[in-house]
Parts: sequence; C-alpha cells; structure tokens
Amino acid sequence: MGNILDAFRLDGRVAFITGGSRGFGRVIAQAYAEAGADVALCSRRGAEARAAADQIARATGRRILGLAADVSDPAAVDSALTSVIDGFGQVDILVNNAGVNIRRPLEEFSDEEWRQVLGTNLDGTFYCCRAVARHMKERRYGRVLNISSMLAAVSLAGRVPYSSAKAAVTALTRTLAIEWAADGINVNALCPGPFLTEMNQPVAASPEQFEFFRSRIPLGRWGNPPEIAGAALFLVSDAASFVTGSTLFVDGGWTAQ
Repeated sequence: MGNILDAFRLDGRVAFITGGSRGFGRVIAQAYAEAGADVALCSRRGAEARAAADQIARATGRRILGLAADVSDPAAVDSALTSVIDGFGQVDILVNNAGVNIRRPLEEFSDEEWRQVLGTNLDGTFYCCRAVARHMKERRYGRVLNISSMLAAVSLAGRVPYSSAKAAVTALTRTLAIEWAADGINVNALCPGPFLTEMNQPVAASPEQFEFFRSRIPLGRWGNPPEIAGAALFLVSDAASFVTGSTLFVDGGWTAQ
C-alpha cells in the first residue's frame, strides 16, 4: 500500500475549471496544479483568464491554459472543451464553478435577471456536463465537481434565483452520479457557505451584513477562499474514488444548526 498522500495527487490529469480566473475557481485551479494536474480555466473575460493561467503556470510549472467562454452559451462551451482536448489531449476533471448572484426581492427581478442567474449557475453546469460526457465515457474515467451552495439546502430572503439554481445543481449532481456511475465517472457537489470572495463583496462590505453572517456561523467567522481547496481536491482525487452523488458542505457549521 502506498503513502496515503499519493491518493490526493493529480499527476497525469487534466482539469477544466469554469469561472477560473478569480474566487473559488482561481483557488481550485492553483490547488490542482500544485497537486500535479495540467489545468484549463475559462472566464467570460479572456484577458483575466489568460493572466490567471500565466500566474499559475509560473508558480507551479504546470501547463495552464486560459480561455474566454461564457458558460451560458452552449456553443462557447463546446468550443472551449474542444480547445482543451486539442491542447491537452484529454479532460479528466470538470469543475463547474462559474456563478453569478443578484440579491433583491422577487418582485423586483426582471426576466433578464432571472435568466442571467439561472443561465450561468444551472444552464452552464448542464452545458459543461453535456460537453464532456462523450469524451469521459469513451475514456471510462471522469471526475465532475459542481460548485453548489449552502443556499441549496437553507436559504435567505432575496436569493430566489440563486437558491433555485443551486438546489437544481445539487439535484443534477445526484442524478448524473447515478447515470454515469457505470462509465467510471464520479459526480459530486461542493456547497460553500459564507466566504470572502468577490461575489460576496457587496454583502461583506456592509458592517451590518458582515456581522449578520458572522454571528450565525458556529466557527464564528467567514471562510477564506483558500479554505475551499482541500475539499475540492479530495472530491476529484483517487482518495474519493468511492464517493459519488455526495454533497459536501464547507460552511463553518451553518447547515449543522
């Protein structure tokens, strides 16, 4: 039996991470590269994606590719995956991390805003999973990690589209785990709680909102983005080879209450 830490290595693997230029995606891309993977990351902002890829490549010595792609556009998703396979020859790991959130009462949402939130968080996850399905099935190997949210299980006022989308992502995860199990593809979801990411900056910048969240987290503080890396690495590594259809909460204990 080898060293247990070897089970967490990603040597020889290729990961594709959406929303990879900032926030959780940037942290996860760095972690996977440090664990030995080559990484392709995409963002709607191509310049940001390429800059992040260059920084990770210099820090880790791995092959890192930055791509421009809007995951709510199925043609853009297919094109990005084609570029990854052409460049790296394979895709072993898919991380559906791209997300947006708009916070306001339901009656104040426009149709366009509703579609924007669901288009990125839910449709984008569906499009990316569909795009890698045939490739992973042919290779009889795959690891899919969908970034959901604690708001898929509990919720807060003003988050109707976001909570709806993330609950659907969690259900999609369970269904795909069953559908793809025989093909050697594991599918899991990661549900972060309150983290100090760019997406949460509007909330964290308000002293009242910052304290509202902090006071409800049993660990007594917000999460820092690097604290997502260990869970994200575990769920796509050989250490989690018998884990599929699971939802892992990284929320400081919020949903344990």
